Amino acid sequence: MAERRNMLSVEGLTKTYGERQLFHDLTFGVQEGQRVALVARNGSGKSTLLQIICGHEPADSGRVVFSSGVRHGHLRQDLELNPEASVLDTLYIGDSPAVLAMREYEAALRDGLEGEDLQQAYDAMDAHGGWNFEARAKEILGKLKLTNLNQRIGSLSGGEKRRVALAQVLLEEPDFLVLDEPTNHLDLDMISWLEARLASMKTTLLMVTHDRYFLENVCDRILELEDVTLHSYRGNFRYFLEKRAERRANAQAVQDRAQSHMKRELEWVRATPSARTTKSKSRLDRFRDIKAEAAKRLREDPLHITVVPARLGNKIVELHKIKRAYDNRILFEGFTHHFKKGERIGLVGKNGSGKSTLLQVILGQAEPDAGKAVIGETVVFGHYAQEGGSFNEDWKVIDAVRDIAEWIPLKGGSKLTAAQLLERFLFPHTMHHQFVHLLSGGEKKRLHLLRILMRNPNFLVLDEPTNDLDIFTLAVLEEFLMDFSGCLLVVSHDRYFMDKLVDHIWVLGEDIENTIRDYPGNYSQYRAARKIEVEQINARQSVSESISPAPTSLGIKGDYSERLSYKERLEFDTLEKDLPQLEARRDELQTEMLAESDHGKMKALGEALGKLTEKIDAAELRWLELSERA
Repeated sequence: MAERRNMLSVEGLTKTYGERQLFHDLTFGVQEGQRVALVARNGSGKSTLLQIICGHEPADSGRVVFSSGVRHGHLRQDLELNPEASVLDTLYIGDSPAVLAMREYEAALRDGLEGEDLQQAYDAMDAHGGWNFEARAKEILGKLKLTNLNQRIGSLSGGEKRRVALAQVLLEEPDFLVLDEPTNHLDLDMISWLEARLASMKTTLLMVTHDRYFLENVCDRILELEDVTLHSYRGNFRYFLEKRAERRANAQAVQDRAQSHMKRELEWVRATPSARTTKSKSRLDRFRDIKAEAAKRLREDPLHITVVPARLGNKIVELHKIKRAYDNRILFEGFTHHFKKGERIGLVGKNGSGKSTLLQVILGQAEPDAGKAVIGETVVFGHYAQEGGSFNEDWKVIDAVRDIAEWIPLKGGSKLTAAQLLERFLFPHTMHHQFVHLLSGGEKKRLHLLRILMRNPNFLVLDEPTNDLDIFTLAVLEEFLMDFSGCLLVVSHDRYFMDKLVDHIWVLGEDIENTIRDYPGNYSQYRAARKIEVEQINARQSVSESISPAPTSLGIKGDYSERLSYKERLEFDTLEKDLPQLEARRDELQTEMLAESDHGKMKALGEALGKLTEKIDAAELRWLELSERA
């Protein structure tokens, strides 16, 4: 097997902002074909490192070298798109081989070139896919739900601009692709499509993402930036979690040994205050080194704490045949649901399907056009909105939380103070008196979330809470929410997050635009069930399309040549008996699959169900063929 070449070399990279050092003396390489993810806490310098690698920002020291001839593309957090250009024209901006070939070909035609010069331009279009560039562009834009190709960039929303930038970098098909949070502003279908596309591409990847299924399914190496240094793990997200736990356990063991040694040295120092020989001075120096090692504070993952939310009465939120329309289009109607204590619902649907409107009705912020929504007197909502919260940026971090409350109650009668909640959500004590305006975007989102939790709600409504949160903060939030005993309603494009927290899924605008469908189980179970439904619908459509009206017979009546033979009659009778049994078994497998939580068993059930569905489809087609002749 040929050795893969090194595509990128990073040597001795150091970057400091003011008094804060983001990373120091980072050295690593990326080989051809690798799928590398960079993970770290918010504010650790992930995006800055990508900017330096792509040449958009200088380092304090060190160097970055791409191998000769390697083209790299970069999806940045800060977009640089021409607001006057159209969506389609934006994709023609760049220096990819296909775009360059098209420019040269257009120039050759414009300049009236003939013969060998024109042939060279023609050959370049062939070699680099210039002829089908627009078709590929439209295909990618269609998958990203960008259908108005002539719309000006300046008139798009932030999320739509982000998708145009993603389409642009995917269409360039660079040798080395650098992606900074590629799943932000994508819905769940788009994320699944992007995951499959990246997995099938030959491009070498370096990306920052908080999507843990991406880390599991796409990446084969993870770099963790922690305490200004880099740790490398050759494997996917599951492997990273295992090896990270081992590394931290080893580090804790080293720290424990250092603390034990320090106690012995401390006893010696105290026992010999007057001994100041050269030998004892060297031992004092060693004592200081041991003390520094023992004082290293490992940022351990917070322990479980069970918050006691405000008391929730029997009447929580009742929806009675509610209906809402927008711009002469019905979003949903006739929907009834009475929330129960501890209910956990995930809400999914395409952009514009009415998710935010439904949340507003449940929160009492909007009235339904028909029906009614009744909110119980004891309900205390905690609403995390996508746009974030508004608080004084001249506050210090601790003041932003104490502005809501000084403490919240815990199970057993103890209390969790504002400072303790900050610590739990990865704001170390050194940050408590930092000004809010100095926080990163992700840190501000996390602070907004803490202010909501500090209100001690008993009904949490979270609208895209995972945006801009790192995987470590997400793990802490998930632990908190799994211990939360109130009601939970979540809108999120994070499949991992939904799978861990919800027990059924509401889907808006799936087959009929104005319906809300309720699927039992988490998000992955919903997708599996939905896939089966779609396959069955497609199979039925194929059957009905294959059946055309029989032509009027003009032949002689009494011609029995097309009637069933004895053998075919037996086959027809057998199919009539077998089909109900096969369909009953299919229903059993679907029920088992929805109730199964183990992914391995669910996959096996899915495979069995797929084979059975194919068998039923073939039997139905044969039965239809024989029944027409019978």
